[in-house]
Amino acid sequence: MKAGIAAFAVAALAALIGVSIWATGHQSIVPAIADLSANPAGGNNPWFVATLFDAYFAFLWFWLWIAYKETSWIARGAWLVAVLLLGNMAMAAYALITLVRLPAGATIEDFLLRRSRALKN
Repeated sequence: MKAGIAAFAVAALAALIGVSIWATGHQSIVPAIADLSANPAGGNNPWFVATLFDAYFAFLWFWLWIAYKETSWIARGAWLVAVLLLGNMAMAAYALITLVRLPAGATIEDFLLRRSRALKN
């Protein structure tokens, strides 16, 4: 279980970093943001707006899991900012950090669910 989730998270993180580097090679993020600011609707393509809505709702759904797992409001807030700014890169990093913290022989439930302190001891 752990190896499969870790492989997926590493592959997602590597692909997202790779495509971000590739995209930056074509257009720096600063002019891209300036273009978006000048034309927030993404030009005449309504799918641009729909894709942004889809992506950010997905980020927020994933963050709800993070908020459930984390017990500190500071950690919840920091992860919210990271997910909203970095998207799937932050999400893959969170999954990897969660996996590293799991003991050997952990189950999918251990990965997905928050455990009470009594069960951790």
